[in-house]
Amino acid sequence: MRFTCSSILKLSLIFLSATLLSACGFHLRGDYDIPDELSKLSVTSYDQYSSFTRIVNRQLRMNEIEIVQPADNVPNIHLIKEGTSTRTLSLYQTTRAAEKELTLLVSYRVTIPQIGTKTFSTSVTRSYLDNPLTALAKSVERDMMEDEMRKLAATQIVRQMARLKASIQAGTMDEKADSKESDKAQKASETYQIDTIETHLEPSAQTKTE
Repeated sequence: MRFTCSSILKLSLIFLSATLLSACGFHLRGDYDIPDELSKLSVTSYDQYSSFTRIVNRQLRMNEIEIVQPADNVPNIHLIKEGTSTRTLSLYQTTRAAEKELTLLVSYRVTIPQIGTKTFSTSVTRSYLDNPLTALAKSVERDMMEDEMRKLAATQIVRQMARLKASIQAGTMDEKADSKESDKAQKASETYQIDTIETHLEPSAQTKTE
């Protein structure tokens, strides 16, 4: 088999690029570039057996993040709460709700030893038609909708882990450190809308994991 100068050059460039990426410690975990400092973390929750907790754990493992037992020197994600709310968008002539908006709100706290703590609130919103003649089918549809919204919220948590790279490099959870990475009003698709709000605490103000 003959190799032309062009093919040899291409192979050399590919090999050189792979070597440089490996040498600089770049590792893409799953779909997101999770910092190596967060490759191993603990997960605590308001309910360790809830559906949302299981979804978050599964999403983290899918992105090659090892989940370990809580420890003082291990980063932690604490799921504070999860809840849904509904509001009416339009009415039928009979004054019954025709279109509703369902919002899933999730609050969680990320603690990185020696760096700080930051609390995030992520909301996923979806609108749907409420037909009173198909109440049973709508109930099943809503359950499926809520499950899909939980998956989107869990994905947003993993995405936020990748955005913490700037904070880790700066050695602080100050919002200025990763302001370029923040997107407080991001649309995941034309159907769902995801918003993330963040606050932070310095290491001296940390509280024990609930």
